[in-house]
Order: sequence, then structure tokens, then C-alpha cells
Amino acid sequence: MPVTHTLEADVLRRQDPELAEILLGELDRQSTTLQLIAAENFSSPAVLSALGSPLANKYAEGYPGARHHGGCEIVDVAERLAVDRAKALFGAEHANVQSHSGSSAVLAAYAALLRPGDTVLALGLPYGGHLTHGSPANFSGRWFDFVGYGVDAETGLIDYDQVRTLARTHRPKAIVCGSIAYPRHLDYALFREVADEVGAYLIADAAHPIGLVAGGAAPSPVPYADVVCATTHKVLRGPRGGMLLCGAELAERVDRAVFPFTQGGAQMHTIAAKAVAFGEAATPAFRLYAHQVVANARTLAALLAAEGLVVTTGGTDTHLITADPAPLGVDGRTARGRLAAAGMVLDCCALPHGDARGLRLGTAAVTTQGMAEEEMAGIAALLADVLRGGTESQKARDQVRELTGRFQPYTG
Repeated sequence: MPVTHTLEADVLRRQDPELAEILLGELDRQSTTLQLIAAENFSSPAVLSALGSPLANKYAEGYPGARHHGGCEIVDVAERLAVDRAKALFGAEHANVQSHSGSSAVLAAYAALLRPGDTVLALGLPYGGHLTHGSPANFSGRWFDFVGYGVDAETGLIDYDQVRTLARTHRPKAIVCGSIAYPRHLDYALFREVADEVGAYLIADAAHPIGLVAGGAAPSPVPYADVVCATTHKVLRGPRGGMLLCGAELAERVDRAVFPFTQGGAQMHTIAAKAVAFGEAATPAFRLYAHQVVANARTLAALLAAEGLVVTTGGTDTHLITADPAPLGVDGRTARGRLAAAGMVLDCCALPHGDARGLRLGTAAVTTQGMAEEEMAGIAALLADVLRGGTESQKARDQVRELTGRFQPYTG
């Protein structure tokens, strides 16, 4: 069902026109600007329908067949369906689909495997590590002793020799592999080897690549990691939420870590929407989509480099690109502001081995809209021209509006 028509006909427009206008305003913003934030995408109308369903009314603490509330016989079926689809999609022995977010999934993984004060080896925050990988502002950095590994100064690639050396020196209880700004595939087999050598658990934070994994466009961490944490949005195109995948031997520990240790009632409407997304991701069409996401990202990265930006690691294997705009005369924060005024929405990120901020962008959303390599060429040229000051923001904004008008996320 087209989103625009749903909102216009919905009771919300009659009951609360002020809020309805806010929702329609956000739909207009998403539809008329380029969504280049690597962590965002457009969920399908079917996913949005599940999110707005009567399942939102149901309290369902616990797990199917063992709830702390009555009347869960229907939502039990929905959760079992989501679990079965996740297991089949990713080849996992066990799936927990209750995590409210990727961060809460990571929290549950730590709770299942660690105790406060344990040492954890993870990618350092300056090199693309997530807040849950040891930031002092986050629970992870307060409760555990994190040691950060980094990337090679020349190539920007993960320094696997350093990973092994630090693991041997610090003997961590767990090793985390995953990043919010690393554009290359990870060597999960090597991480597994190092973890086994020092007797550590291996936790894969696959929030960014999990959608590519579902579509066969990225290697899977499931055969290697003790626990895989992920989000269900981003490339996967589902609702905002999290999940955990693991082997049967850790299933009970993971489930207890989610409920009752770190969360209360499951959000059944979101779990139903996850089931919808897993079903969509199992189709041939999604497989084609995932590979097009990567093709678009590689094309965009190469063209940005040709325009003079310094692309981290020299390219990408995934949906994600990080780049330094300094050769065009602007720093990351200034560049983000100029691009936002032109209708190009993306993020800043840390750049390795320095204090400068770069740009982080991704191709998941624009690929959902139907854009391909030809459109990536136009985006790269316009982005660089805006940063150089060759195109004033209103003219660039008009060009973006024309492009997005031809590739609407929701039609009808």
C-alpha cells in the first residue's frame, strides 16, 4: 500500500493534523533529498504495515510458549516465524529477534559471555569501532576493559598482525570484529583462529554488512563467530531493531541475556516486521538488490576518488564509503553542511591516524530507489562540485530534486 495514500487517508490526519503534517513533512524530506547515510534505508510498505499493526498493543514478556502474559498465542506464532526465517536466511542454529536495537544486541552478547572487568579486544573507536566497542561514554567502556586494535597507516586496512599480537599479550575474554566505518570485508576465519589461540569468544558485530550477507554479497560471520550481533534495518531494509545469531550451545545463555537480564517486554509489532523483512531478504529480487548496492558503492567510491577525494582503503567491498574531502578545500563537518544544503544527506566520521573528520556515505537507500551506476556518476560529480563551490546550493538542490523525482522510494 503506498505510504503517501496511507497517511492521507489515515485517521491521524483527522484527529491530529499537526502531527500528520510532521509525518508527511518527513516523507517529503526523504523523497526529495538523497539519503546517503550508510545506516539508513527505505523499509517496504509491508514492513511499515506490520509496524503499524495491532501487534503493537500486545505485552509479551518471555518467549513463545513461556510468556509472562496471557493472550500470546497469536504473537507467539509471529515470533516463531521471525526466528525460523532468520535461522534459514543466515544458516544459524539459533536466532533471538527481540533486541530493540543493535546496541542492545551487543549488550546482550556481552551479558551472555562476559563479566564486568573482563578484557575485550575490539577495533578502536578512531578506526571505526562502535560506541559499544569500548567508548568510555558507553556501558561497554565502563563495565569492561577494552583494548583497541587499529588499521595500517598506509592502506587503512585492519592490521591483523596487531590483532594477533594484542590478543597474545592481553588474553582477552572476547574479541569483537565489526565496525561502523570500515568499508572492507573482514577476515572472519583469521579472527576465529586468533580467538581460538588465546581461548577467547568471538563476537561479530555485523550490523552494517548483515543485509549484504543475506543477499550473498558479503561473507557470513555465522560459521565463525560464537555470537553474531546485527541490526534489522540498514541494508537489510527491515524495521529499526536488533537480533542475535548463535550456535545451539549458547542459545539459552543468549536468550536469558536478552530477557530478563537486559530487556523487558518484546515489541511484537517490530518482531512481526522483522519477519516480513527476513521473508523479503530470502527472495531472488533481494539478492539482486544486495549485489547492486555493492556495485553502486564501488562505482561511487571510484568516481569520488577521481574527483579528488581521498577514499579510505582505496575503495570499498560493501555498501559503505569513507572519504576525506580535504583535497577539495573543506573539512568533513563543513562538507557535510554544504551537502545538506544541497539536499545530499550523509554523515561525518573519524579518519584513521589523525584528528580530521571525513565523510561516511552509503548506497543502500538510493539503490532501493532504483538508482544504478549511471546515477552514481551524477551524484559523485554533483557532490564534488558542491564541495569545490562550483555549484551554489539552491541549483544543486534543484538537481537533487529532479533526480529523486525520477526515483521515488514510495509511489502511488
